[in-house]
Amino acid sequence: MTWSHSAYINEARGAVHTGDGTQVNLYLQALSASLREQARQRPRTVAKDDRERLYQRFVPPGRFQRARQVLHTHHTVLLSGRPGSGLRAAALMLLHELPEAEGSFHELPDTADDDSSSPFDNGEINGGDRLLLDLSGADETRYLEIQNQFSDFREQLIGKGAHLTVVLPHHLGYLLRSDLRPLTADIERPSARRVLTVHLRHDGIVPSAAELDTPELTAYLARAPLRDVADLADRIRRNRDSVGTEEGFPRWLGDALDMVTDQTARVAGDLSTRHTGTRRALLLALAMFHDTAPATVFSAGTALLEVLRHPPDERPRLEHSDFKAELKEIGAETQPSGRVRFSEIGYDRAVRDHFWTYLPDLRLQLCDWIGKHLEGMVLSQKERDQVIARFSEQGLRTGRPEDLLSLATRWTGQNVPQRLMPDAARVLVNGLGHDRYGRFFRQQIYDWSKNAELSQGLKRVLVLVCTDVMAQTHPDQAMVRLHHLARRERGPVGAVAQRSLLAMARTDNRLYRLLLSRLNTGMTGSHGEADTTLFLAMADATRVTKSGSVRAALVSGWTGILRQWPWERWQADADRWLTACEDDRYRDPALDVLVTACAGDSSRLGGLYRVARGWARARTDHTSVRTDITAGLLQKINSAQGFEPLGVSA
Repeated sequence: MTWSHSAYINEARGAVHTGDGTQVNLYLQALSASLREQARQRPRTVAKDDRERLYQRFVPPGRFQRARQVLHTHHTVLLSGRPGSGLRAAALMLLHELPEAEGSFHELPDTADDDSSSPFDNGEINGGDRLLLDLSGADETRYLEIQNQFSDFREQLIGKGAHLTVVLPHHLGYLLRSDLRPLTADIERPSARRVLTVHLRHDGIVPSAAELDTPELTAYLARAPLRDVADLADRIRRNRDSVGTEEGFPRWLGDALDMVTDQTARVAGDLSTRHTGTRRALLLALAMFHDTAPATVFSAGTALLEVLRHPPDERPRLEHSDFKAELKEIGAETQPSGRVRFSEIGYDRAVRDHFWTYLPDLRLQLCDWIGKHLEGMVLSQKERDQVIARFSEQGLRTGRPEDLLSLATRWTGQNVPQRLMPDAARVLVNGLGHDRYGRFFRQQIYDWSKNAELSQGLKRVLVLVCTDVMAQTHPDQAMVRLHHLARRERGPVGAVAQRSLLAMARTDNRLYRLLLSRLNTGMTGSHGEADTTLFLAMADATRVTKSGSVRAALVSGWTGILRQWPWERWQADADRWLTACEDDRYRDPALDVLVTACAGDSSRLGGLYRVARGWARARTDHTSVRTDITAGLLQKINSAQGFEPLGVSA
């Protein structure tokens, strides 16, 4: 790659706008389905189906029985151990083994949201709840704060028959309070070979002992975190499915290990013999745009040289080597499919690791290169996703999550093409899924959700990410962020956020109660109008019988509505509430909520009754039923005021 810089468009494979309206909806609808599928495959979710799948493949670690005993005795267990030992999986399985109860199975928040930095302030504990708190990424301040609040929370746990597992931060072990040590179980890493064989067996692969006793596999299993061992099993399965069963386990394993084998020493040696900047730029361009067309790699290498301000080669074009020869010089070849790859499996990853590790002064420029180049480059969405995944992996591996945030904000700016929104969403999703930096991204999304100055593009992406990804793994936190976006936006983005928020809360009785509680608090604050609108949309008479806490939250909300707003503001919603009373199952408890919300105030009671009379007189096929409901309401109103009328007429 010794020719001068140039750029050209080879072909168009992106979407073409051929009609009225905006195209962003098409991009985001397709991305939404993809993100939901990706979220279902992530190991961090606590959904029952995912827990069942993990349970089938779970290998109990050392001292797991001790953890069971602590949990059963104290309703709480704190799990400690080295990173990569499967602590989170153990925490999930300890809770999963408990008998099913009426309570919910959910993860407590691990970020500082709103006015509270405590995960224990997110509503009351219900009987039989099974709770997970992952503090593996906590900092010193937060870890100490949570320990200080722990005793009171444990008393509530025991009183409600609920259980809690906590994953402790290994790097802060010296800060654990002495009074909490009896609740601690030190988990020992299970046999990595056993983990691998169990995963393989569930995929119908049963290798012999000799096939597992290779030096390469033994060395890998000795150092790999358990999540990487599970990934290796999945790679072996995919190799079997792609190359066929006739190749046999040694081939499937060999190809899988080649993908994860550390080749950084070889890359360092190769780079030392390739002194020209253009040759090194081509190496990195191919490593980032691996398995794409030659023109794509050429364009990426040219763009990298421009970003790095590398001086161009002024020789005439025909004095340069052709691109095929340049690729051969760096150990690459063009496949029958027309795509370019390194000849050695795993070499592309080693090149990326080397550049990000040993040229740290170039990281900002590499971020700029990817940002600029993907803005103008025509690639399939799959190819774009692969490039973004490779960049994300390196940024997170080298402790630079802010580089991912930089791309997300860049690709959602005011004048940026809407087709880049899926790229921005992918960057954030990659960050959210990272074991170490997931909390960092959840906190950043929270901070963004409260910022009214964000671009519309970024707000759209945040709604999508919260709805389709965070809601699967951290629903409480997703709900908080959607609430802030819904209450601050009045345009299309706000409408989408509201629909997503309401749909999410309605699917789970616990989330429904939590959102009602937030709205009750918010109706008296600076976002009172927005939270009032949300409450009226949420107020569902059929939910009154779900639990006492839901009923109390509905009473509190209606009390605020009736106290602050004239009847015209809430008439339509009261009509909807009364219509639900046509079902006998909800009539008495729903009417009780409305009357209780009036708190004996004759003015409010009178206004409520006038609205009910108007509703009863509306043309309908249920006139007699409505008359009975209105009469029942009047009777409850009279009882609330301490007297019974001689006669009742609707």
